[in-house]
Amino acid sequence: MIQLFHVSKEYPGEPPALSDVSLDVEKGEFVFLTGPSGAGKSTLLKLIFCAEAPTAGQILLLGKNVARVAPAEVPWVRRHIGVVFQDFKLLRDRTIGENVALPLEVRGLADREIKKRVRALLRSVGLEHRADKFPPSLSGGEQQRVAVVRALAADPALLLADEPTGNLDPERTLEVMELLAAANARGTTVLIATHDRTLLERYKRRVVVLERGRLVSDGAAFRAGARA
Repeated sequence: MIQLFHVSKEYPGEPPALSDVSLDVEKGEFVFLTGPSGAGKSTLLKLIFCAEAPTAGQILLLGKNVARVAPAEVPWVRRHIGVVFQDFKLLRDRTIGENVALPLEVRGLADREIKKRVRALLRSVGLEHRADKFPPSLSGGEQQRVAVVRALAADPALLLADEPTGNLDPERTLEVMELLAAANARGTTVLIATHDRTLLERYKRRVVVLERGRLVSDGAAFRAGARA
């Protein structure tokens, strides 16, 4: 699903954001990406999503070398990826329901099916009653839940999530994680960047650790006391 070969990313005047990272994530895996602030987690997700290009190395996604993908091919790549951004990136001039409907409209679903799915998705995170509201009227935690269900709406082949539970209380965190686990059970490959050690302890999945832009650990599951 995802293969990184000696990937580096540098910005002018700054230490390398990523240095010689090689990683292989198989189809259907559920992987946590962790490490301290500034370790390179968000940068790695941006490279996979084609939001930025690596300075060096190769990135293969769905059989395409996204490090060299032509601008015209980027939309095709992104159609197969659901993304939960750290700053949500909800469209402020569209209602919550319309935001969640966007990936379904891109897929060309019928209006009736879109409305049905949007209702079910918002109901799954307790926000069906907010469907006609606009993002600025929602709390940060509510916006985060909307961002998660929007990313999952079209059953993407790959889900990238940058701190998807960062603004949520324990109950809502569990709710969102169960949604992600259910998507993974349906076949979606999930890659989550997180600082939350309790998630690593609760969900015994593969944990990849970055530190100062370098991959320092890649284990099958989190172990209490392991550096994360």
